[in-house]
Amino acid sequence: MTAPSVGDSHGPPAEVRRVVVAPDVQLHVLTGALDTPGVPVLLVHGLASNARLWDGVAERLATRGHPVASVDQRGHGRSDKPNDGYDFATLTDDLLAVLADLGWQGDRRPWVAGQSWGANVVLELAARHPEATLGLVLVDGGTIELASRFADWPTCEAALAPPPLTGTPAAGFERLIRTHHSDWPESGIAGTLANFEMLADGTIRPWLSREHHMTILHHLWEHRPSARYPLIGVPVLLLPAEDAGNQRWMAGKRDEVARASAALDRSLTRWIAGDHDLHAQHPDVVAELIDAASGPALFS
Repeated sequence: MTAPSVGDSHGPPAEVRRVVVAPDVQLHVLTGALDTPGVPVLLVHGLASNARLWDGVAERLATRGHPVASVDQRGHGRSDKPNDGYDFATLTDDLLAVLADLGWQGDRRPWVAGQSWGANVVLELAARHPEATLGLVLVDGGTIELASRFADWPTCEAALAPPPLTGTPAAGFERLIRTHHSDWPESGIAGTLANFEMLADGTIRPWLSREHHMTILHHLWEHRPSARYPLIGVPVLLLPAEDAGNQRWMAGKRDEVARASAALDRSLTRWIAGDHDLHAQHPDVVAELIDAASGPALFS
């Protein structure tokens, strides 16, 4: 279903679709340039994030002639928030429903880009449904195998549980984000603020509940992307973030990316210096690389 063009105080207007993915579950999808003839691109956010983090990339891809859509996964952003369906099988079925609604099937198959946990989701999509995509772009994710990073689930749970942000004053939180990400474009700042519901008392609340967050994290803990790589028949562009300030974490990431690169049938790796949310921080670079990956030359 499609609604008229809308916007909000943080970004440009976009066409909004409400896509039914299951009984009583609809996802919020932002689209642009759907009538252009280029290769379609679906953009999938990470854990506790939302579609708006892709705004800068989406705008640049549309300018380059790509029909583009970014989706709030279930439990996130403006999408419905059921109490179940946060496993990888259901999440990939959600994406299939979005692709069907957009008509991006058969000769109109898209490239699909995911970030962080969202990259693991799109990897699973290509493993379960080899016919669904033309290629994948994995932005600082898709290689995340938490069981190799943490001794057990309780250790992982304690380390990666979200901070208690509900009730934080919105104005102060925005100042913190702008200070911490002073090199980000406005689209990235606005996208980060869109991770939260702005309440009437001037405080924020994450769109993703803590309960759903921990459920997803546990499914991510159980996910084994290394078992999926041999099943991927489409080209894969790996865009890991190079974080010079966290060398211990980087050592594990380099190992994960190297294993993925060796196991995937067709892959290219481009390291980008920056934060985990590379798509928000460097939309020009990420859009350029997605555009190049979807063209005839990069994987020829």
